[in-house]
Amino acid sequence: MTFFETLAAEARDARTVWILGALLLLVPLARRFGHDRPRLRAVMVFAFLHVVTLLVSSGFVAAGSQFDAYFRMPAWVFGATALVGALAAVLFSVLLPRVKLEVPRIVQDVAVALLSVVAAVTVAGRAGVNLSGLIATSAVLTAVLGFSLQDTIANLAGGLGLQTDDSIEVGDWIRVGTQPTELNGRVVSIRWRYTAIETRNWETVLVPNRVLMNSSVMVLGKRGGQPQQWRRWVYFHVDFRAQPGDVIQVVQAAVRGAKIERVAKDPAPNVVMMDMAESYGRYAVRYWLNDLAVDDPTDSEVRQVIFFALERAGMRPALPAHAVFLTQETEDRAASKTQKQLARRRRVLETVTLFAPLSEAEKQEVAESMKYAPFARGEVMTRQGDQAHWLYLLEDGEATVRVSDGVTEKQVARLTGGSFFGEMSLLTGEPRAATVVAESEVECFRLDKAAFELVIQRRPEVMNEVAALLASRRVELEAAREGLDAETARTRRASAEVALLDRMKRFFRLD
Repeated sequence: MTFFETLAAEARDARTVWILGALLLLVPLARRFGHDRPRLRAVMVFAFLHVVTLLVSSGFVAAGSQFDAYFRMPAWVFGATALVGALAAVLFSVLLPRVKLEVPRIVQDVAVALLSVVAAVTVAGRAGVNLSGLIATSAVLTAVLGFSLQDTIANLAGGLGLQTDDSIEVGDWIRVGTQPTELNGRVVSIRWRYTAIETRNWETVLVPNRVLMNSSVMVLGKRGGQPQQWRRWVYFHVDFRAQPGDVIQVVQAAVRGAKIERVAKDPAPNVVMMDMAESYGRYAVRYWLNDLAVDDPTDSEVRQVIFFALERAGMRPALPAHAVFLTQETEDRAASKTQKQLARRRRVLETVTLFAPLSEAEKQEVAESMKYAPFARGEVMTRQGDQAHWLYLLEDGEATVRVSDGVTEKQVARLTGGSFFGEMSLLTGEPRAATVVAESEVECFRLDKAAFELVIQRRPEVMNEVAALLASRRVELEAAREGLDAETARTRRASAEVALLDRMKRFFRLD
């Protein structure tokens, strides 16, 4: 027989046409709809080995050599393995995903390996290979391999256990061990031998599966039927000069009102008093983090909100009880500090045209009444609809003005150093017309109604000039927006001035 006649006979016996036909149909289908390229490469390798060994076997038969038997059976086994791999690629990468059924990768690999072994044994048996002797003589080898590969087998069993019981899934954030300093990261893959965990330091740690099975593993931020979010604790200390109830109220309101990314609104952040030390109370802000990859930066933003909230309320973080101050606070030094603070307030006050009608003495009095009120980035400085009878004067930083119609909120203005807002609430008692949010750390001063009321009671005519300034400012904006002519603007300004003056008099009870 010629070589080609022998090759045709060998291919017919090995079912090569059926195998290659199936591969030509299944592999393009898997490539088109699936994403399992490693398995497809393995299928192509086995198919190539099937063809090569079949050609070698046919060559020996055509040459009359007896070595063909050493290549015929491997050719059949390679062909069967390639067919099993192609069927598995279509099943696991195309068909099951279409019906929303995801099979863990390690389970797929075990199933393919077992089916490949069954196919190989079946084909070898049909080829005339006596497997009983092979099985009998391999008992000792199996025992030796079992002892030497016990760690590998344990890892494989652990991987199967992790995948089948869904205790840990890809995407989970876990902590291995009982200490916070232990391994902490996100599961990115579960393999035969190991589980890969990415840490926040851009490290990928390969943990043997048997270690996970034998260790305490905490799955972070995971609760049945709930979104992924993890409760964080941010501690701070305040001395006993501030009542605990006031500290909790001030800090809790600030953290809940701040627009901090990655802090869940439900459950809302809360503040608790954890302990009472020698000279201070130990408190904690508890909030829920909804992006577990960004823990420390979010903690930092919460600490900034805590710091500025305590600063506004006149509550300083506690100093260690053993701190010793050596600075001698003389009267001259105290007076110098006071003058610097007053000069700073006067500079801010001079930038506001609203206070231009005041005399120098009145400006000095107002400056002495102003309170330092800093805000952290993301804090709500004032909220639309609130009753707050004070004015804010921005010294440094940026803030945005937002208006809500009850459904959507949009930004309408941006404030920088030298701006002010809240004048209508200060002068007429109107609710806040907009929400103002700090976009950076903002340093500003607050002027309360009581301080301005003292000036008005002594010199009521100041209201006329302030009302004229406010009316002029409002009508200028309306004229620019609506294109008013000079006469209409003048008429509207006069009407607005009368209305504002009337409301101011009622608010300060000067009628």
